[in-house]
Amino acid sequence: MRSFVKLLVTDAPASVRFYEGLGFERIASEPPILRLQWGGESDVYLISPPAGLKLEGKKGMGVLVGFRAGEAGVDAVAQKAAALGAPVEGPQVQPWYTREIIVTDPDGYRLNFIEPA
Repeated sequence: MRSFVKLLVTDAPASVRFYEGLGFERIASEPPILRLQWGGESDVYLISPPAGLKLEGKKGMGVLVGFRAGEAGVDAVAQKAAALGAPVEGPQVQPWYTREIIVTDPDGYRLNFIEPA
């Protein structure tokens, strides 16, 4: 099994619209779990928590969920994110020779898209 990340979301339909708007592909949809894929290589599972469980506070403090930007590059992802009304940080060239942006999803998770600098 390849690597994946699970994200608890407060509004699954809104989250799916957001992720698909960025370019993620829906692979499976069996509520409460929706499986999305980025560039055919990275899986993201959006999970609706059980009724009665409240998701409070900031999500993923200190965590960046990373993805290779792909052929279109970080600028294309940044444009899509901005069109969705999402906060975008960067692009910024890092000392480790990458150019990166950070996009914040509707639940506050920070997605780090990377390309070679």
